[in-house]
Amino acid sequence: MSETGTEHPLTAQAAALIELERFDQARELLARRLATDPDDVRAWVRMAACHNSTRDFEDALRATEEALRRAPEDFSAHRFRSFALRRLGRSDESVAAAREAIRVIPDHWMGYVALSEALIYPADRWPQSYEAAVTAVRLGPEETSTHRALWKAALAMGRHDVCEQAVREVLRLDPSNAWALQELATRKAAAKEAKLPEVAEGYAQALAAAPGDQGLRKGLEGTLFRMLRGTRWLALLCLLIAVLAARVFPTGDDPSALPAPLGTRLYALAVMGVVWALGAWRAYRKLPQGAKLGVRSLVRREFWAKVSLYEAVWCTVCAVLIVTVPWTDRVFLQVLTHAGWVPPLITIWFERAALREAR
Repeated sequence: MSETGTEHPLTAQAAALIELERFDQARELLARRLATDPDDVRAWVRMAACHNSTRDFEDALRATEEALRRAPEDFSAHRFRSFALRRLGRSDESVAAAREAIRVIPDHWMGYVALSEALIYPADRWPQSYEAAVTAVRLGPEETSTHRALWKAALAMGRHDVCEQAVREVLRLDPSNAWALQELATRKAAAKEAKLPEVAEGYAQALAAAPGDQGLRKGLEGTLFRMLRGTRWLALLCLLIAVLAARVFPTGDDPSALPAPLGTRLYALAVMGVVWALGAWRAYRKLPQGAKLGVRSLVRREFWAKVSLYEAVWCTVCAVLIVTVPWTDRVFLQVLTHAGWVPPLITIWFERAALREAR
């Protein structure tokens, strides 16, 4: 089966570099090894793994052909060949290569993962793909790759319950798995009942596992921006509290003398402080430190993030001025009130109109 035997030191070193995703260095070592011994099957297989990882699928296919010419029963060569053929759009050949790998080692989960992925297209093969993935999980229940293969096949079949379970199994086996964390964050973001702090927390955890993923970064920044926009509602609530406490718009027989009693105004100021404290606590208490820093970075870089924050601050400042200063001129109080609520509500209206048009 040619999976046995001791690897040459250069080949073994290249394998370690592949694990670290340092593919160029691994290829260089493998090229040196093959220049001195072109019959090193393991070196050809490692070279195929390198090319597959860097999406050089034609080169990967040639490397597997060299390996199989020297060792026709090599399990890994058949498996990598299946992967390269699938990415080249040669579906039937990919399936045949995966079945060859299973013939060589019938009870290895990797062979069934390769077969499941090879069978994912066209659609009439989905049940077979799902069956192969189930077999892979049965043979390798503690391998994250088997559960990910099951997720892919279940997604094609519309089995969202199985997809969710597969993601949770991957996280059970590897709590920092970037793919699973990303799936979890994406699912939270898509859920209608999801709360923005929970979505942001999910994106932040996934980004910590895969810091270079631009999709995750955009998802986190988009969620943080929505949270910043939400602060305007807290500011508007504070403005409403201030208006009621300061008697800005008296009606009927309600007390209307100005200024409003100091105790009432101080009480309103305390309630406004509670509103902001509770709002900030609910929004940011669970956010990792990196996400909190992301809020600051977003405000520094994005114009509309600045606008949202400045509007919330401006509205809150107007509310504080209304209750802290003993105003005797109601017209000025009303002007201050309108100055506080008009900018954020106009921006909110335009944002919602833009979102409706985008949909």
